[in-house]
Amino acid sequence: MFKHDKKLLREVKVEKVNPQYAALLQEQLGGPNGELKAALQYLSQSFRVKDPTLKDLYLDIGAEELGHMEMVAQTINLLNGHDLAVEQVTSGSIESHVLGGLAPMLTNASGEPFTGNYINVTGDIAADLLSNIAAEQRAKVVYEYLYRQINDKYVKETIDFLLNREEAHNALFREALNKVKDTASNKDFGVTEDSKLYFDLSTPGTHFMPPNPTPPSFDNPRRN
Repeated sequence: MFKHDKKLLREVKVEKVNPQYAALLQEQLGGPNGELKAALQYLSQSFRVKDPTLKDLYLDIGAEELGHMEMVAQTINLLNGHDLAVEQVTSGSIESHVLGGLAPMLTNASGEPFTGNYINVTGDIAADLLSNIAAEQRAKVVYEYLYRQINDKYVKETIDFLLNREEAHNALFREALNKVKDTASNKDFGVTEDSKLYFDLSTPGTHFMPPNPTPPSFDNPRRN
Protein backbone atom coordinates (compact mmCIF):
# COMPACT_ATOMS: atom_id res chain seq x y z
CA MET A 1 0.00 0.00 0.00
CA PHE A 2 1.23 3.48 -0.85
CA LYS A 3 0.14 6.81 0.55
CA HIS A 4 0.68 10.21 -0.98
CA ASP A 5 1.90 13.08 1.17
CA LYS A 6 0.93 16.38 -0.46
CA LYS A 7 4.10 18.03 0.83
CA LEU A 8 7.01 17.72 -1.60
CA LEU A 9 10.18 16.02 -0.41
CA ARG A 10 11.78 19.45 -0.82
CA GLU A 11 10.22 22.73 -1.97
CA VAL A 12 10.98 23.65 -5.58
CA LYS A 13 11.05 27.16 -7.04
CA VAL A 14 12.34 28.91 -10.15
CA GLU A 15 13.61 32.44 -10.70
CA LYS A 16 11.89 32.78 -14.06
CA VAL A 17 10.06 30.89 -16.77
CA ASN A 18 12.39 28.93 -19.06
CA PRO A 19 10.55 26.59 -21.48
CA GLN A 20 13.76 25.57 -23.23
CA TYR A 21 15.26 24.28 -20.00
CA ALA A 22 11.95 22.65 -19.10
CA ALA A 23 12.41 20.56 -22.25
CA LEU A 24 15.89 19.54 -21.09
CA LEU A 25 14.65 18.60 -17.64
CA GLN A 26 12.11 16.24 -19.22
CA GLU A 27 15.06 13.84 -19.51
CA GLN A 28 14.91 13.16 -15.79
CA LEU A 29 11.16 12.67 -15.82
CA GLY A 30 10.64 10.22 -18.68
CA GLY A 31 14.13 9.37 -19.90
CA PRO A 32 16.08 6.09 -19.61
CA ASN A 33 18.03 7.37 -16.60
CA GLY A 34 15.23 9.38 -15.04
CA GLU A 35 13.23 9.23 -11.84
CA LEU A 36 10.30 7.19 -13.20
CA LYS A 37 12.69 4.55 -14.53
CA ALA A 38 14.42 4.31 -11.14
CA ALA A 39 11.16 4.13 -9.19
CA LEU A 40 9.65 1.41 -11.37
CA GLN A 41 12.88 -0.57 -11.52
CA TYR A 42 13.39 -0.73 -7.76
CA LEU A 43 9.73 -1.39 -7.02
CA SER A 44 9.58 -4.13 -9.66
CA GLN A 45 12.74 -5.76 -8.36
CA SER A 46 11.39 -5.71 -4.81
CA PHE A 47 8.59 -8.14 -5.70
CA ARG A 48 11.08 -11.00 -5.85
CA VAL A 49 13.32 -10.07 -2.91
CA LYS A 50 12.91 -12.41 0.06
CA ASP A 51 15.33 -10.76 2.50
CA PRO A 52 13.13 -8.30 4.47
CA THR A 53 15.97 -5.81 4.98
CA LEU A 54 16.82 -5.66 1.29
CA LYS A 55 13.13 -5.57 0.36
CA ASP A 56 12.67 -2.52 2.59
CA LEU A 57 15.68 -0.86 0.96
CA TYR A 58 14.25 -1.38 -2.52
CA LEU A 59 10.80 -0.15 -1.50
CA ASP A 60 12.09 2.86 0.43
CA ILE A 61 14.35 4.04 -2.38
CA GLY A 62 11.71 3.29 -5.01
CA ALA A 63 9.15 5.35 -3.09
CA GLU A 64 11.62 8.22 -2.72
CA GLU A 65 12.26 8.15 -6.46
CA LEU A 66 8.54 8.76 -6.98
CA GLY A 67 8.97 11.80 -4.75
CA HIS A 68 11.88 12.92 -6.92
CA MET A 69 9.69 12.48 -9.98
CA GLU A 70 7.11 14.76 -8.38
CA MET A 71 9.79 17.40 -7.72
CA VAL A 72 11.05 17.24 -11.30
CA ALA A 73 7.52 17.48 -12.69
CA GLN A 74 6.71 20.51 -10.53
CA THR A 75 9.94 22.21 -11.61
CA ILE A 76 9.04 21.57 -15.25
CA ASN A 77 5.60 23.06 -14.56
CA LEU A 78 7.13 26.23 -13.16
CA LEU A 79 9.67 26.51 -15.97
CA ASN A 80 6.98 26.09 -18.63
CA GLY A 81 4.93 28.93 -17.19
CA HIS A 82 1.38 29.52 -18.36
CA ASP A 83 1.67 30.64 -21.98
CA LEU A 84 1.70 28.23 -24.89
CA ALA A 85 4.73 29.38 -26.85
CA VAL A 86 6.21 26.63 -28.96
CA GLU A 87 8.58 29.11 -30.61
CA GLN A 88 10.45 29.38 -27.31
CA VAL A 89 11.42 25.72 -27.53
CA THR A 90 13.98 25.82 -30.33
CA SER A 91 14.98 22.18 -29.86
CA GLY A 92 13.92 19.16 -27.88
CA SER A 93 10.41 18.37 -26.72
CA ILE A 94 7.54 20.40 -28.12
CA GLU A 95 4.82 17.93 -27.16
CA SER A 96 3.95 19.75 -23.96
CA HIS A 97 3.06 22.82 -26.04
CA VAL A 98 1.08 21.08 -28.76
CA LEU A 99 -0.32 18.01 -26.99
CA GLY A 100 -0.13 18.37 -23.23
CA GLY A 101 -1.04 21.98 -22.58
CA LEU A 102 2.32 22.53 -20.81
CA ALA A 103 1.78 19.54 -18.54
CA PRO A 104 4.93 17.54 -17.81
CA MET A 105 4.75 14.44 -19.97
CA LEU A 106 6.33 11.02 -19.63
CA THR A 107 8.89 11.69 -22.35
CA ASN A 108 12.59 12.39 -22.52
CA ALA A 109 14.18 15.66 -23.67
CA SER A 110 13.61 14.74 -27.32
CA GLY A 111 9.95 13.90 -26.87
CA GLU A 112 10.40 10.12 -26.98
CA PRO A 113 7.79 8.44 -24.76
CA PHE A 114 8.77 6.48 -21.68
CA THR A 115 8.98 2.73 -22.19
CA GLY A 116 9.15 -0.29 -19.94
CA ASN A 117 12.24 -1.33 -21.90
CA TYR A 118 14.20 0.99 -19.59
CA ILE A 119 13.44 -1.26 -16.60
CA ASN A 120 16.01 -3.91 -15.66
CA VAL A 121 14.78 -6.85 -13.57
CA THR A 122 16.57 -10.22 -13.54
CA GLY A 123 15.42 -11.83 -10.28
CA ASP A 124 19.10 -12.18 -9.30
CA ILE A 125 19.92 -9.97 -6.33
CA ALA A 126 23.56 -9.40 -7.31
CA ALA A 127 22.81 -8.57 -10.95
CA ASP A 128 19.94 -6.26 -9.97
CA LEU A 129 22.03 -4.43 -7.37
CA LEU A 130 24.81 -3.87 -9.90
CA SER A 131 22.20 -2.58 -12.34
CA ASN A 132 20.87 -0.21 -9.68
CA ILE A 133 24.34 1.08 -8.84
CA ALA A 134 24.87 1.82 -12.53
CA ALA A 135 21.43 3.47 -12.77
CA GLU A 136 22.21 5.82 -9.89
CA GLN A 137 25.61 6.64 -11.38
CA ARG A 138 24.07 7.48 -14.76
CA ALA A 139 21.38 9.60 -13.10
CA LYS A 140 24.11 11.55 -11.29
CA VAL A 141 25.86 12.20 -14.60
CA VAL A 142 22.66 13.50 -16.23
CA TYR A 143 21.98 15.80 -13.28
CA GLU A 144 25.55 17.08 -13.46
CA TYR A 145 25.07 17.90 -17.15
CA LEU A 146 21.77 19.63 -16.37
CA TYR A 147 23.33 21.58 -13.48
CA ARG A 148 25.95 23.09 -15.79
CA GLN A 149 23.36 24.38 -18.24
CA ILE A 150 21.19 26.55 -15.98
CA ASN A 151 21.88 29.76 -14.06
CA ASP A 152 18.57 29.80 -12.17
CA LYS A 153 19.69 29.52 -8.54
CA TYR A 154 16.51 27.79 -7.37
CA VAL A 155 16.62 25.20 -10.12
CA LYS A 156 20.29 24.58 -9.32
CA GLU A 157 19.38 24.05 -5.66
CA THR A 158 16.78 21.45 -6.66
CA ILE A 159 19.20 19.66 -8.97
CA ASP A 160 21.93 19.72 -6.34
CA PHE A 161 19.57 18.13 -3.82
CA LEU A 162 18.48 15.43 -6.27
CA LEU A 163 22.06 14.75 -7.34
CA ASN A 164 23.10 14.24 -3.73
CA ARG A 165 20.18 11.92 -3.09
CA GLU A 166 21.30 9.82 -6.05
CA GLU A 167 24.72 9.64 -4.40
CA ALA A 168 23.07 8.43 -1.18
CA HIS A 169 21.17 5.72 -3.06
CA ASN A 170 24.33 4.73 -4.88
CA ALA A 171 26.14 4.23 -1.57
CA LEU A 172 23.23 2.24 -0.08
CA PHE A 173 23.09 -0.12 -3.06
CA ARG A 174 26.86 -0.60 -2.91
CA GLU A 175 26.65 -1.46 0.78
CA ALA A 176 23.86 -3.92 0.00
CA LEU A 177 26.04 -5.52 -2.69
CA ASN A 178 28.76 -6.07 -0.10
CA LYS A 179 26.29 -8.01 2.02
CA VAL A 180 25.34 -10.35 -0.82
CA LYS A 181 28.75 -10.57 -2.51
CA ASP A 182 28.96 -14.36 -2.08
CA THR A 183 25.37 -15.13 -3.06
CA ALA A 184 23.21 -15.30 -6.20
CA SER A 185 25.19 -14.99 -9.44
CA ASN A 186 28.25 -13.91 -7.43
CA LYS A 187 28.62 -17.49 -6.12
CA ASP A 188 30.34 -18.65 -9.26
CA PHE A 189 32.76 -15.76 -9.72
CA GLY A 190 36.28 -17.02 -10.33
CA VAL A 191 35.60 -20.75 -9.92
CA THR A 192 37.67 -21.76 -12.97
CA GLU A 193 40.96 -20.63 -14.41
CA ASP A 194 39.11 -19.17 -17.39
CA SER A 195 37.72 -16.43 -15.18
CA LYS A 196 41.26 -15.30 -14.39
CA LEU A 197 42.54 -15.04 -17.93
CA TYR A 198 43.33 -11.72 -19.61
CA PHE A 199 43.78 -11.57 -23.37
CA ASP A 200 46.08 -8.80 -24.57
CA LEU A 201 44.47 -8.09 -27.94
CA SER A 202 45.69 -4.51 -28.36
CA THR A 203 48.75 -4.03 -30.53
CA PRO A 204 51.31 -2.61 -30.61
CA GLY A 205 52.39 -2.43 -27.00
CA THR A 206 51.13 -3.70 -23.67
CA HIS A 207 49.60 -1.08 -21.39
CA PHE A 208 47.44 -3.21 -19.15
CA MET A 209 48.40 -6.67 -17.99
CA PRO A 210 47.22 -7.50 -14.48
CA PRO A 211 48.91 -10.64 -13.15
CA ASN A 212 45.79 -11.83 -11.29
CA PRO A 213 42.53 -10.06 -12.20
CA THR A 214 40.27 -9.79 -9.16
CA PRO A 215 36.60 -8.92 -8.71
CA PRO A 216 35.94 -5.17 -8.32
CA SER A 217 35.71 -4.02 -4.72
CA PHE A 218 32.84 -1.93 -3.40
CA ASP A 219 34.16 -1.82 0.16
CA ASN A 220 34.50 1.96 0.09
CA PRO A 221 31.34 3.22 -1.62
CA ARG A 222 31.55 6.84 -0.54
CA ARG A 223 33.55 9.29 -2.54
CA ASN A 224 36.17 11.44 -0.81
